[in-house]
Amino acid sequence: MNRLSDYQTFLTQFLRSYSTTGSVLPSGRALGRALCRHVGAGGGPQRILEAGPGTGAVTGCIIDRMGKDDHLWMVELNPTFAAHMRRAFEDKPSFRDVASRCHLIEGRVQELGQEAHFDVVISGLPLNNFSSDDVRTILRAYAKLLKPGGVLSFFQYILIRPAKMVVSTGSERDRLKDVGEAIDRVLGEGEIAREWVWVNVPPAWVHHIRFQ
Repeated sequence: MNRLSDYQTFLTQFLRSYSTTGSVLPSGRALGRALCRHVGAGGGPQRILEAGPGTGAVTGCIIDRMGKDDHLWMVELNPTFAAHMRRAFEDKPSFRDVASRCHLIEGRVQELGQEAHFDVVISGLPLNNFSSDDVRTILRAYAKLLKPGGVLSFFQYILIRPAKMVVSTGSERDRLKDVGEAIDRVLGEGEIAREWVWVNVPPAWVHHIRFQ
């Protein structure tokens, strides 16, 4: 399995399921590094959750930073991406080396029952594509899944939502406004750092959150 295969899979799912894919390309290396900033930073074993691994672009960055006693859980709703990830843990040497400490769950992150279970949550979900109710539910799930002092890291594409609001009307404009308010509320309450990733396609910022 190679990067071209990853791109082909991602593009196909973008065309079929834009609302849950969100981009025409997987996350770039610089974005992956920013999202993984808190992996391996705690000084002890970590439980890490990745929501929406897609084809594994960010997963590879997580694996590179994992300590020998760290464990990774991945939650993927898209069955094609989930199958792609299972093959990655069979075919890619770096993935195969940590396969015994990595756990893939096919489903919704909102439906996980492990409260206060994770030290780090990394979200690859395209929140700006979802309904405002789904965004609030997902963000509440992240807060419950994190241990006290744990960190959520997620990204947004720079200026995409404001640009969409300029050209949108009616219910779509209202949806974008409500999604922005839901995200901004969490940022206002718990953002501890923000990183700008200009070299990504499209450019993005990464938010790091500690819930109160």
